[in-house]
Amino acid sequence: MALQISATNPEHPAQLLDLPWNTVLEEWPEACLVPLPRGISRHVVRFASAGPEVVAVKEITERAAVREFELLRGLHRLGIPAVEALAVVTGRTAADGEEIESALVTRHLKGSLPYRSMFESTMRPSTVKRLMDALAVLLVRLHLAGFAWGDCSLSNALFRRDAGAYAAYLVDAETGELHTTLSQGQREYDIELARMNIAGELMDLEASGALHPSIDPVPFGAAIVERYEELWHELTRESVYPLDKRHYIDRRVRRLNDLGFDVAEMRIESSPRGDTVRFLPKVVDAGHHQRQLLRLTGLDAEENQARRLLGDLESWMATQDDYAPGDPLGARPEVLAHRWVRDVFRPTVRAVPLELRGETDTAQIYHEVLEHRWYLSEEAGHDVGLDATVKDYVANVLPQNLTATTVQQIDPAQED
Repeated sequence: MALQISATNPEHPAQLLDLPWNTVLEEWPEACLVPLPRGISRHVVRFASAGPEVVAVKEITERAAVREFELLRGLHRLGIPAVEALAVVTGRTAADGEEIESALVTRHLKGSLPYRSMFESTMRPSTVKRLMDALAVLLVRLHLAGFAWGDCSLSNALFRRDAGAYAAYLVDAETGELHTTLSQGQREYDIELARMNIAGELMDLEASGALHPSIDPVPFGAAIVERYEELWHELTRESVYPLDKRHYIDRRVRRLNDLGFDVAEMRIESSPRGDTVRFLPKVVDAGHHQRQLLRLTGLDAEENQARRLLGDLESWMATQDDYAPGDPLGARPEVLAHRWVRDVFRPTVRAVPLELRGETDTAQIYHEVLEHRWYLSEEAGHDVGLDATVKDYVANVLPQNLTATTVQQIDPAQED
């Protein structure tokens, strides 16, 4: 059988042809390999250069390679954090004519590390906990998408450091199954496997002396179950709010933030009784919200500012008559975002006198107004609206901020 490379991109076969497919992966020459840390795998895995790409090559049977290739492509279409499948290579034969197993080729996830590499220096318990949080988020996202992992573990994920937090990515989908929805039994099976696998992996680290002495593997393995259940409940329960209590949406987001998770997506459906809110967690790269806000509105903001502004934009869009997600006759998000900038963002910022802004940029001003609206609405028990918020913000908040800034800028040597 002749060598065949089935790829998602027409450029990839040409880039992959130069790799030594007539040699078993364990014997590939160093010249084509890239020295990156590898995790534990039941199969032989190597990183190699393929044109400008760094790819991960896994040697498995043809049937398994094709199946995992399709599963990873399905997860990619659903926006699930997972490695990207590039190609399946079949028809491999050695120089003596002996058949060689097929290979699955995925794109190397830049900046990612397998968990064992991260434990080369002893990690503090709080850091290990954040690692578990990231894996819990990933498992919830997979289950929401209808994917039963079948082998959730630290070994089958990659982790990216992100300013003290972590993002987890699925790297091994070999045992997975993609369904429309998952039953409670399917989810519980995955969760129990995760608990046992993680406890076992931490025990291995403990035996090698790589685990912090204060970490007990069994409770830490059980903690991911608690984290998962807590997040699953918060994300899947339906909340219906009257239109005059839109600030309750912020309360839900804040509750998720308090749990240690970020909300990058939320679905808001208008109904005769109010707003039906469904939240979906999304592990995102740094700068995701900045790029999304810039794309939709042209506003250039810091990441936390962008996250807050996008939340307000999505809440506002749900109140518009022509907001109809998925309906080709509804207004496009870009159109609604432009209208929000014109009718909401700019008038709000312009209502704040220039002399009281100091050096504060417009995104921060709007963010502070939203924060003040939250506090006023909580106190009043209903949404006080932007107009009343801006008036109170200008009268009571900005003067205090300006005074505090002036005091900080005084040179103590000039006070006498």
